[in-house]
Amino acid sequence: MSWNPAIEPGCPDEVGIEAIEALIVPRARDIGGFEVRRALPAPKRQMVGPFIFFDQAGPAELLTGQGIDVRPHPHIGLGTVTYLFRGDFHHRDSTGADQVIRPGALNWMVAGRGVTHSERTTATARTGPNSLFGIQTWLALPEAHEDMDPTFEHHGQETLPVIEDRGVSLRLILGNAYGENAPATMLSETFYADVVLEAGARLPMPDNHEDRGIYIVEGSISVAGQNFEAPQMMVFRPGDKITVVAGEMGSRLMILGGATLSGPRYIWWNFVASSQERIEAAKAEWRAQNWGKGRFDLPIDDRDEHIPLPD
Repeated sequence: MSWNPAIEPGCPDEVGIEAIEALIVPRARDIGGFEVRRALPAPKRQMVGPFIFFDQAGPAELLTGQGIDVRPHPHIGLGTVTYLFRGDFHHRDSTGADQVIRPGALNWMVAGRGVTHSERTTATARTGPNSLFGIQTWLALPEAHEDMDPTFEHHGQETLPVIEDRGVSLRLILGNAYGENAPATMLSETFYADVVLEAGARLPMPDNHEDRGIYIVEGSISVAGQNFEAPQMMVFRPGDKITVVAGEMGSRLMILGGATLSGPRYIWWNFVASSQERIEAAKAEWRAQNWGKGRFDLPIDDRDEHIPLPD
């Protein structure tokens, strides 16, 4: 189908390079033979719409018996998004959710006033060599939803809208874009999509959202005639019409954004909040370890260990 008929093949870019408001090179860190690249928060850009944290996990190749074990840990004031290109994760949380996520599907957990979860490579995957490659991101919650009860949603690959046209394949993960709506429950104006572009294919960015950004996962793109290679994030000036063009090897992108939140957010460890007081209250409760008697409990089937509060 023609999903953006206003963009004709060969039409010129309508903006200059000054439309890129921020260019972010993610910080790489090794967490025991496994590399994570963090694009948000960045020194000059805390958020893109509600997106406040953005990590690329891998790609990593793991030997038989190896896997990733993220022990139970807490969150407040945010929603976590897990989306994989390769591999799997077994998600358990204190809402009672117990879900394996595989490539192309969505795990969407809203922490609200407080939730605890773990993520581990499945036992099945560990029976042989296995890969892991994906993106984890957090969305800060609007102030009106910071104290809501935690929730969890899983949406399989087959439920997420896919748009294909002229060398573009796009899977909408969250929110709305290009006339499509993803099924996950959103608490603020948002869009988030996985995009694969063939060489030379053109992608017009959604023009119905205030904040818009692109993370280059693989390959390269050009914007207003300037080339950018993976891994980089660019954030665009509001209001400009933006079209990106895939390089000669094609590209894979995550596009993201939405409405700007009403104010900045405090971030400490796994906590996000509109006030420092909320952070301090969460720290005290996690340190106390009164599981099930306050805002935090441990996942039902993963209670033998947890990540302690950092010093």
